[in-house]
Amino acid sequence: MFKRILLTILLLIISTYLVVAITAFNRKPADAQCLGVELIISDSLNADFITIGEVKSMLKQQQLTPDGELLSSISTDSLEQVLGKHPLIDQVECYKTPNGNICVEVAQRIPIMRIMSNNGENYFLDNKGMLMPSNTKCNAYLPVATGNINKSFATKELHNFALFLQQNRFWNSQIEQIHVLHNQTVELVPRVGSHTIYLGKLTQVENKLERVKQFYKKALNQVGWNKYSRINVEFENQIVCTKANNSK
Repeated sequence: MFKRILLTILLLIISTYLVVAITAFNRKPADAQCLGVELIISDSLNADFITIGEVKSMLKQQQLTPDGELLSSISTDSLEQVLGKHPLIDQVECYKTPNGNICVEVAQRIPIMRIMSNNGENYFLDNKGMLMPSNTKCNAYLPVATGNINKSFATKELHNFALFLQQNRFWNSQIEQIHVLHNQTVELVPRVGSHTIYLGKLTQVENKLERVKQFYKKALNQVGWNKYSRINVEFENQIVCTKANNSK
């Protein structure tokens, strides 16, 4: 019994020592300074718009540069508010690290379509349907929408269509341009073949393009991809094709 009590006391002393030691080890001195800024881009495989230089520049403009400042005086909430205004940042989180740095974790906005309207507007759409500036440094292949496009049509119908393309491997690689006509009907310019695909309104898109895909397999693979100049799938359960002028 005595040995058991002694062992219990000993374990309690050791546990208390470890807690105190760990706490003392992790406690930063009151005058600890920030050694620098780390940047983590959570989606860098999809895009790489934000640089550590841009982060520091934004903080410097607002006189919030943390380098050399006391860690205790740095408000990570203030840093988040400033960086959250960057047009290419979707979400941002700032926190202090054990090694004395300020870490900035960024989730970037991801462009999924470029808009070049007849009215002269030029911008990107992101995956949430928000507009991004035309000078965004985007090297990824994106479909381009042209023609009679207003912002409402872009952020609703075209955004939904862009999401469909992004999730459909075949059509994402096949569609190069989306041209919007005056009545907001749509024709597509594919990368392969000399034809256009007339969809009509952007409704039942998956059904319409599945018919085109089957037509590709059963017809164009037999007669050639330059046989027709226009494939019309506006109406349900039918495909209307216009022969190319040089087609026999």
